[in-house]
Amino acid sequence: MTDSTGYLLARVEALRIRVRLLVEARSGADPSADDPFRGLHVTPETALRLAAGPGAAPSRDGEYERAVEELAETAGTGTRLHRLAGAFGLTELDLEILLVALAPDVDRTFEPLYGYLNDDVSRRRASVGLALDLCGTAVASARARARFAVGAPLVSGRLVVVRDEDRPFLSRALQVPDRVAAFLLGDDTPDGDLAGVVRPAEAAAADPAGLAGLAARLRSDDPPLVYLHEARPGSGVAAARSAATSAGLPVLVADPARLDAALVPAVLREATMRGAAVVAGPLPDGALVRAFAEASARVPVLLAGPQPFDPGWTETQPLVLDAPAWEHAAGAWHAELPGELGFDLDEATATYRFTTDQIRRAVRSARDYAALDGAPLAAGHLHRGARLQNSGGLHKHAERIVPAVGWNDLVLPDEPAGRLRELVQRARHRDLVLGEWRLRSGGGRGRGVVALFAGESGTGKTMSAEVLAAETGLDLYVVQLPAVVDKYVGETEKNLERIFTEADRMDAVLLFDEADAVFGKRSDVKDARDRYANLESAYLLQRLESFGGIAVLTTNLRANIDDAFTRRLDLVIDFPFPDAAQRRALWEHCLAPPVPVADDVDLDRCAREFELAGGAIRSAAVTAGYLAAAADRPVAMDDLLAGARREYRKLGRLLPGDIPTLA
Repeated sequence: MTDSTGYLLARVEALRIRVRLLVEARSGADPSADDPFRGLHVTPETALRLAAGPGAAPSRDGEYERAVEELAETAGTGTRLHRLAGAFGLTELDLEILLVALAPDVDRTFEPLYGYLNDDVSRRRASVGLALDLCGTAVASARARARFAVGAPLVSGRLVVVRDEDRPFLSRALQVPDRVAAFLLGDDTPDGDLAGVVRPAEAAAADPAGLAGLAARLRSDDPPLVYLHEARPGSGVAAARSAATSAGLPVLVADPARLDAALVPAVLREATMRGAAVVAGPLPDGALVRAFAEASARVPVLLAGPQPFDPGWTETQPLVLDAPAWEHAAGAWHAELPGELGFDLDEATATYRFTTDQIRRAVRSARDYAALDGAPLAAGHLHRGARLQNSGGLHKHAERIVPAVGWNDLVLPDEPAGRLRELVQRARHRDLVLGEWRLRSGGGRGRGVVALFAGESGTGKTMSAEVLAAETGLDLYVVQLPAVVDKYVGETEKNLERIFTEADRMDAVLLFDEADAVFGKRSDVKDARDRYANLESAYLLQRLESFGGIAVLTTNLRANIDDAFTRRLDLVIDFPFPDAAQRRALWEHCLAPPVPVADDVDLDRCAREFELAGGAIRSAAVTAGYLAAAADRPVAMDDLLAGARREYRKLGRLLPGDIPTLA
């Protein structure tokens, strides 16, 4: 038995002194005290006694006072009962009322005693009147009766529930919820109604710089209700947990998907008993904000959501803050993966803007993938685990592609290859350069990286975007233009806004293939269609300024891209048509093992005779593969020639043998 539990039981036992005195007073004045049916009916003698007027309640007893003082000297003020009183702001009278109501829950011998004092053997809990009598307080005292009001600490904190509202005030029963009794007896198991709704959280990382002053507010005697508007999923909850940790507070995290407004008082009671802060998010709307505001919490409550705060949600104005953008948390990655690794951890994770919880989940998934492969943890495993942390909000308007190519799959001249590597470095170091060094600040500018890939069809633009995604460990989302462009005015902009907003909230590479369909040149306004087309372009120009993700635009005709868009691009990479040496490398790459190749294949001839881009060469190799598979033999030179000729005809070009000679 702990000291807290021993002190509680000793206080309840001391209460027996008051009960004994009241029993003696009632039995001495009651002529029906020896009646075996007392409490089941009212005798004429009892009615006459009651009609003569109520007897005085016993005054506070010196024996009881001395017992309480001795217990206080022995146990001090660190027991759970004292902590509960301090946390909920209970007065001494509140504390005694709580003990009176609690007594039958910890010592069943109080049940028949309360039945006797209630003059009803079926009512074995203390009533309001009995509690006031046992506390030596007049039942007509307005100050004492106010301790049972809706806003009083005992009732608002859900420490005591007043039952039987249809009965007269003094006859209403008092009940201490089982969770409160269990807490006072040393049990920290949350209320059964909160199973799956709240959970204690581990200590979070240090408080983000953007909320440096919040921790001090959370430690104050009047902690605020805080609403954090988050731009990225999880950033608000992570910032809230970090601020609570910096304030030295334990954290109870509530799941908003399971948290009903009716459970908010129970959540606040649990947090108050533990001395913890409540963190909940992301909230879909303002219903829970209103519920927490109306509950008048005595503990810090930090709520987060993607919606900007609406003053109409609640009359009580919370402290509204923007959740800071979560930077690359290198320390958190190293904390989860200490020791030597076979790869550069900082480089592998540089593009991720994860919270500590997301990092923990990503590392756990990466270890599972490594164990599945039966291999040491590698950067690829980490990238697979990290990609799982993204939400799926882009699936409606974009196709998700998990990168499956790398630098070795790309055949490019030195200049565009170097520019592409520079783009990878921009994606990795943008938080440092654009964030800490503030080389792009003010005016609502984001920390995005936007590049234009220009070149003929098949020159490697889309594959280069996939290589960029693979090198940065991100998914590639290809925007589906038919799902974006709408014939109704303003709908195209709305669809694009959804895409940009969701891309800002995730770690991914956004690809606008054939971007000139959306990012084309503005024209002179001659009719309403030109005007609305220019409005669409103006929207895109503004949105690129504030974009915080990574985006790639591709076009076959660079001249069709508006100059204003070009100014907002970080890099423009031109993809030239491959020369003979590059074409041979492309043929060699397409026919690399495990493709079976016959001895008569002459790749030099293929590269020399057929001026095809990389995409056409791959298509020709695929056609040759089908021809060889149908004949059940390796790919032969005739198959490659047939595939290349078909690509020429698809492109509407004449083969050398097709050119007619003049007589």
